[in-house]
Amino acid sequence: MGAPVILAVDDDPADLAGVERELVARYARDYDVVCVASADEACSRLAELRDGGEVALVLAGLALGGTTCSELFGEVRHLHPHAKRAVLVGWSEWGFPATGEAILEAIEHGRIDHYVVRPAAPPDELFHQTISTFLLEWAEERRTAPYSIQVVGDSWSGRAAELRTVLERCAFPHAFCLADSAKGRTLLEGSSAGTELPVVILPDGTMLANPSDVELTRATGSPVEPEGDDFDLLVVGAGPAGLSAAVYGASEGLRTLVVDSGGIGGQARSSSLIRNYLGFPRGISGGLLARQAHEQAWIFGAQFAFIQTVTALRREADRLVASRADGGTVTARAIVLATGVTYRRLGVPELEALSGAGVFYGGAGSDAHRMSGQKVFVLGGANSAGQVALHLARYARRLTLVARSPSLEAGMSHYLVRQLAATPNVDVRLGTEIVGGGGDGWLTHLVLRDRTSGAEETVAADGLYLSIGARPHTEWLPGEIVRDDQGFVLTGADVPREAPWPLDRAPFPLETSMPGVLAIGDARAGSLKRVASAVGAGSIAIRVVHRLLDADGANAADELAEASGRARR
Repeated sequence: MGAPVILAVDDDPADLAGVERELVARYARDYDVVCVASADEACSRLAELRDGGEVALVLAGLALGGTTCSELFGEVRHLHPHAKRAVLVGWSEWGFPATGEAILEAIEHGRIDHYVVRPAAPPDELFHQTISTFLLEWAEERRTAPYSIQVVGDSWSGRAAELRTVLERCAFPHAFCLADSAKGRTLLEGSSAGTELPVVILPDGTMLANPSDVELTRATGSPVEPEGDDFDLLVVGAGPAGLSAAVYGASEGLRTLVVDSGGIGGQARSSSLIRNYLGFPRGISGGLLARQAHEQAWIFGAQFAFIQTVTALRREADRLVASRADGGTVTARAIVLATGVTYRRLGVPELEALSGAGVFYGGAGSDAHRMSGQKVFVLGGANSAGQVALHLARYARRLTLVARSPSLEAGMSHYLVRQLAATPNVDVRLGTEIVGGGGDGWLTHLVLRDRTSGAEETVAADGLYLSIGARPHTEWLPGEIVRDDQGFVLTGADVPREAPWPLDRAPFPLETSMPGVLAIGDARAGSLKRVASAVGAGSIAIRVVHRLLDADGANAADELAEASGRARR
C-alpha cells in the first residue's frame, strides 16, 4: 500500500491551483496529493483507491459543476469511511448566511467534518494548521500515529483488555492486535521465545511483558507516587472538574496534588466528539481535552498521582487527612472531591463475559476502526450514547441505537437527536432493552426485548457499546459527608440543617457537610452533567478554597481544632 492520499477537488482552476500549491509544498513527502477538477474524476479516483489505497482527507468546493459537495462526500463516506471530509470556502464566502447554512446543514447531517478556508498567499499557516489538525485526527483514529502504543495478546478479552483500559484511562493512543496475526508476529519479532503475553510495545521500542497496571503507568511517563505528603489543595479525581480545579488552583499558587484511581478525563474521556464546548468550533474529543488539561495543570505546577485510590478522609487539627489504599496518607488544607461516576453494568452474564471482545463500556475508544462494515449496537439514551453512536456510524455498515425510554428528546441534546435522525445508516429502537446475547470468543448476537409487549428478538451483532448511566463514586466517603438517597454529595445550601456542622457559619457554596471539603462535577447532587459545567465548577471551587484559607478560614480552622480536641477528650 502506498502513501495515504489527500484528495482535493474544485472546478475553479485558479482555486484548485492554489490548494494544490500549498498541499504539495507541505505534504507531498508523506502523502500522495491528488487534485482533480470535477466530482466525476474524484469519484473515479476514490473507487480506484478503495482496494489498494488509503484516503486520509478529502477537500471539495461547495459547488462542483452539476454535483453538490454533499453528493461527493456521501460517496467518500461509503468508499472510505475513515477519511476526513472538509468543504473549501473562500475568504469572501465563509461569513455569508447561505454559505454558513450550507456548512451547518452538512455538519449536522454528518456529511462533512468541518470547513477549510482556501489558502491565500504562500505560506498560509492558518490553512496548514487546519489541514494538519485533520491529518492528526485521522492518524489517531486509525492508530497509525508514531506515538501510538501497541498491545499484542492472545485474546481480545482478559488481561489484554485490562491493559487497554489502563491506556484508555490515561488517554494514550493505542492499538491492539492478536499475537497470531501478521501484524502481531511482526511486532513480536524482537522478543525472546516464551515471552509472556500480553506484550505492550512503547513508541521508543521498549517491550513490556504482561506488566502490572502500575508498571505500565510508570512506563508511559505518568506519575504514580506524589512528591511529598502535605499540600494546600488535594483534588480527588482527574475528570474535567478535577483537572479544572488543578489548573486554577496551581495557577493561583496553591500547592496542588491530583489523585485518581485510573487516569485522566473521567466520563468525558469516552466522548469521541464534544461539539458544544466553548472555543472549539470543530469540536474536540474527550481524550484530547483531557490530555491538554492535564498538560496545562502540570505546566502550572500541579502534581499528579495515578493508580492511587483514596479510601478515607478525616480531620486532624487544622489539616484534612486522606488515606490511600497502599497505606500512605496525604494531608491538605482543603480537599476538592471530583470523584465522578462509574459506569453502570448491564448485568447480563453472557455479555459481561465478552467485555473487551465485542462488548465495550463507555466510548468507542481504540476499537472503533474494527467496526468498519460491521453491524453495531449502542445502548443508552443520553448525550454520551448519542456521541458514541455518531462516531461509530462513520465506520459501521449499520448502527442501531437502543434506548429504554420512549423518546430521545428527554435525555439527549437537540443537535444530537437531529444528527442521528439525519444519518442514513443509523436506526433507533425506542422502548427496548437488551436481555441476552453471546458469541464464541467475540460477540455474534444480541437478544432484544420490547418493554411494552415483552416480545424478544435475536439479532446478529458484531459490537455492543454500553452507555447506560452511572452511579456516583462516593461509597468510600465518611458518614459525616451527607449524600442523597442515590449517593450524590449534598453541598452548600443543600446540606440539611440537621447534619452535624461544627462551625458558626453556614457551608460555603460547593462545600460539603465536612468543613473544608468541597464537591464538584458529576458526583455532586444537582450538578449539570455537562463538561462545560464541570469545568466551570472547578474554577468556582478554587474561589471557595481561597475563602476557606483566608482570615475567616483561619478562624474556622481554630474552631475545628477545638472541636477535634473536645471529641478526643
